[in-house]
Parts: sequence; C-alpha cells; structure tokens
Amino acid sequence: MKQLLMFVLLAAILCWVLFAPVYKHVYIMRQALLQQEVDYLLEVGTSGQYGYIAPALIEQSRARLAKFGLNSGQLVYEARSTIGQSAVSAAAPVPRGEGISLTISYPVGNLFAIDRLIGVHPPKQQHITAYGVQMSEYVAR
Repeated sequence: MKQLLMFVLLAAILCWVLFAPVYKHVYIMRQALLQQEVDYLLEVGTSGQYGYIAPALIEQSRARLAKFGLNSGQLVYEARSTIGQSAVSAAAPVPRGEGISLTISYPVGNLFAIDRLIGVHPPKQQHITAYGVQMSEYVAR
C-alpha cells in the first residue's frame, strides 16, 4: 500500500513538473496577445481619422484572436474616454487632448487546474486582462 501511495504521489509530481511550463507559457502568450490587440486598437482608434474605437475594429480583433485559439464569444471589450463619454460611437468621437482607455479581458478557465495535483491553489484572478490608455488625435473638421 505504501508503494502504491508513493507511486501515485511521484506520478502527480512528475506530471506537474513536465506540464507546468507549458500551461504557464499559454497564460503568458494569451496575455501578450491581448496586450498587442489593445495597443493596436488604441493606435487606430485614437488617430486623427477616427477618435473612437469602431465596432467593426472590435469584430476584426475578435476574429484575429480567434485564429490564435481564443473563444471570441468570451472576449470582453470595454472602451471609455477619460471625460466619461462612450469611445465606440462614430457620432461622438473623442476630441483631441482627451484619452481613450481600452480593456480586453478573457477568462482563465481551468488553465491552472494541474496545480491542484500538488496542493497549490490556483490564483484568485479569473480573467486575463490587458489595459491601455492613449490620447486622441481627432480634430473635428
């Protein structure tokens, strides 16, 4: 019985040691992808041509992230201006000198479930979040 218990414990630790770098790499890559999308959407949205983040840009972003294996239905986009108005409306672009903030979040899911094999509790954070703020360059004509 003692040998069986030792085998189970050794197998659990071996699985964790082998797979821990893989799923943590997945977490880091997802974070980097989300941050890259935030930076790109802010760069386009704050340009002198737009002054807002168009819903079409958000849909294109969802499609790009889906190519990397993320579920596009679980992505949450929040775009706001620093003056409190919506930053996704073409009817009211954010004027020059005001900022647009964008947050994209995605659920972690069971990415850290393997940690439970050795008794490590998964982090409390349930979403991977990327955030950015950039000043609008839009000038009304």
